[in-house]
Amino acid sequence: MIKIVAKGILKPGAKEEYLKFAKELVTETRKEKGCISYSIYEDINDASILTMLEEWVDEEAIKQHNNSEHVLKIVPELRKRRESVEINLYKEV
Repeated sequence: MIKIVAKGILKPGAKEEYLKFAKELVTETRKEKGCISYSIYEDINDASILTMLEEWVDEEAIKQHNNSEHVLKIVPELRKRRESVEINLYKEV
């Protein structure tokens, strides 16, 4: 299993639109084969920080996800509304 933590800092005033796109991404991604979990969280101390926490069965599932129609459509919209993003992949040791 692989876990992904994708932490984004939003541009001022972009949160409402960002969440609209992010929630659509969550809904579509949860339907994918190989997706164990996929959720979005807001930082308790800073509402401009939203983080996707993901669990995938393997790297192939992530590869298919990254090339899916909904990712290719929605992720560019998310990028427009973020100041920055940090994405880290983890495996259990």
